[in-house]
Amino acid sequence: MGGEISNMSVKELIKDMAKKAKDASRKIATLTTDIKNHVLLDTAELLIQKKDEIQKENQKDLEVAKEKGLSKAFIDRLTLSDKIINSMVEGLKDVASLPDPIGEIPKMWIRPNGLQVGRVRIPLGVIAMIYESRPNVTIDAAALCLKAGNAVILRGGSDAINSNMVLASIIQEVLKKHDVPVEAIQVVPTTDRDAVLHLLKCEEEIDLIIPRGGEGLIRFVVENSSVPVLKHYKGVCHVFVDKFADIDMAVDICFNSKVQRPGVCNAMEGMLVHKDIAQEFLPKMAQKFKEVGVEIRGCTKTCEIIPDAVPAKEEDWGYEFLDLILAVRVVDGFDDALNYIAKYGSNHTEAIVTKDYARSRRFLKEVDASLVLVNASTRFNDGGQLGLGAEIGISTSKLHAYGPMGLEELTTKKFIALGDGQIRS
Repeated sequence: MGGEISNMSVKELIKDMAKKAKDASRKIATLTTDIKNHVLLDTAELLIQKKDEIQKENQKDLEVAKEKGLSKAFIDRLTLSDKIINSMVEGLKDVASLPDPIGEIPKMWIRPNGLQVGRVRIPLGVIAMIYESRPNVTIDAAALCLKAGNAVILRGGSDAINSNMVLASIIQEVLKKHDVPVEAIQVVPTTDRDAVLHLLKCEEEIDLIIPRGGEGLIRFVVENSSVPVLKHYKGVCHVFVDKFADIDMAVDICFNSKVQRPGVCNAMEGMLVHKDIAQEFLPKMAQKFKEVGVEIRGCTKTCEIIPDAVPAKEEDWGYEFLDLILAVRVVDGFDDALNYIAKYGSNHTEAIVTKDYARSRRFLKEVDASLVLVNASTRFNDGGQLGLGAEIGISTSKLHAYGPMGLEELTTKKFIALGDGQIRS
């Protein structure tokens, strides 16, 4: 499809989509909660009704992926199985059940002259989402953006073009039914790579870019965008097993952090162990990891305690393996652990296992990450797990959101002032 469109016409296509999204955003911002929820629930129903059509289009993408020899893991992410479609349906219902953040006034105050001042929550406007392989993101992102009152332009991976287009047609069918501008949710209909570059230059129409994918994609977006970007480059997450840790608890937490889903951004990639507990903790931990095939790449002290460990190279520290591989370092003390995290962490997720209250509070205060945990798995850095209901991604930048981005993070607040004739002297 991309080869049929000239560079100029791709630029015109994207600019036209952006302008239409901006126009639609004015209507979306004023939709009632009832209409937004009906759109979400009707989309869920239509996904079920059109499952065969969705999977037929998805099969086209899968056949191309197999012809290209893409990995089994990639094909798994690309597949819209019955289970994935059901999860999309449930996700739409979950978002519909969440409180509508738009119009919320967290507080108001009265100035000495009687002027009432407050802030009201409003949509961001137009969001462009750039993502790879997973076509279910099309539905997830559209649902959250709509509930938060935003228009959205979705640019999925070229390998999922047929899947994304059929999902877009279903959403737009429901929007039309409810007299909502179909341009409120658009999928870029070309695989031409220049489409992304043109999206990144629409600073007059697009308010925020959210890239979701590998570090290469995110760096490309950041380096080329004229529009603000919410990003996380990688998830290099650590668990620090303090000298005051409960051994059994530490084993369970580290195992879950690494093994439950090793290929995701909130999986543990580095394990720090206080020297005073290393002799007792590491053999137990290593045995459990060995049972499931985790390769340990350790420092000199780690290798002395765990004979099967592979000596770590410098590049292993701070590396995002996304696999059953783990960097392990024995640290001399609390400050060494903090310094290591400051140097090699990615501001994503950091955890400590300790029974010492003061040390846990110091860890919470001094460690800079989008989620800092005490005595819990790094796998909890997820919108659903933290009670946000759903998320569009995890931000490791601090403007304007830090951590999982739920509905509130897809909004901003404007000031309002109510007077009865005040003028400034």
